[in-house]
Amino acid sequence: MTTAVRRVPLPPLPLMAVTALVSVALAACGSVTAGSAAPRSELEARARSAQVAIENVYVTAVPGYDLAVQSVGVLGADGFSATYVKKGTGEQIRLGVDRGTMDAASCPRTPLGVGNGGTEGAVECVKDGKRWYRDGGTQHEYATEVDGRLIRVNADTGTVDRATLRTAAEAAHPASDMELDAVLPAERDGGQPVERGDLPKTGDGAPDNGVGAGG
Repeated sequence: MTTAVRRVPLPPLPLMAVTALVSVALAACGSVTAGSAAPRSELEARARSAQVAIENVYVTAVPGYDLAVQSVGVLGADGFSATYVKKGTGEQIRLGVDRGTMDAASCPRTPLGVGNGGTEGAVECVKDGKRWYRDGGTQHEYATEVDGRLIRVNADTGTVDRATLRTAAEAAHPASDMELDAVLPAERDGGQPVERGDLPKTGDGAPDNGVGAGG
């Protein structure tokens, strides 16, 4: 069963504002070239409000792809998810970071996909350097384990080739303060976290990823 992604509601942004925001914070393969970030205390408060552990916020850079700011969401309990979209064609690379591990035994049993877009079924796993390359037919991804968390970049096999996906995996890194300022949503009024409809009121508080009847 795949891990649910809960999108953080964001106010609509004009296209020019989104482009400017991303180009300043994520230019030159993730390096910062201009401007200054919000204070660290504000960034931490925004991460808490979004129910994302700040250390789980990663970004990547792929030539021709832009971060879709509205796609930023919570993955699992406190993980992070975002989507990068190719200019002109709309092809997508999905980035997900969550706590976990992967080895030769668990790799083929772990469903492909980041969030609700995942697929169940047979997964072929090949070690590619320090990463796992995983192919399930309609989707493929790279999974990298770093300090007890899995960084996964995922795409449809028919739209994004393996070399492009590997570029995204290699470029994925913890967000700098400037990048955090660009990707984290504004803190909600009063600093209250987004209400998670998938968290039960009883038990251990784990997300309920059930889709219900007909799902």
